[in-house]
Amino acid sequence: MAVVLDSDAVVGFLDRDDALHEAADAAIRELVRERRLLVSVITYAEVLTGAKLGHHDEDHVRGFFSHLISGIRAVDTTVADAAAGLRSGAKSLRMPDALIVATAETDLDTDVIVTGDRQVSRLSGLRCEVRLLL
Repeated sequence: MAVVLDSDAVVGFLDRDDALHEAADAAIRELVRERRLLVSVITYAEVLTGAKLGHHDEDHVRGFFSHLISGIRAVDTTVADAAAGLRSGAKSLRMPDALIVATAETDLDTDVIVTGDRQVSRLSGLRCEVRLLL
């Protein structure tokens, strides 16, 4: 089985000063031993943007994605349709978050989403378990 990591989980893991660092570090170190780690292309773009803006070392970020992440999932029409459904049912859910959750929901090998976003953890009717980093 696989896990989809939300952007804030990846940033929390990479940034020792992030409020989610300890929880993200522990969760990702545990999960990488037993499951494949996946991200949405949205997460990849968000985290890489942070690196290009100087928030993280770009080589460190690229190393994380190349060594720990088993796959970067694209947004296709299936993911976009699922994201639209999620977004229309939870209007305060931001579209990037809806796309990340939809990535997990449409990947039948994925059964867990790891996030630090309480909004995502409040979504109901998801097929995947949501693990909220605290």
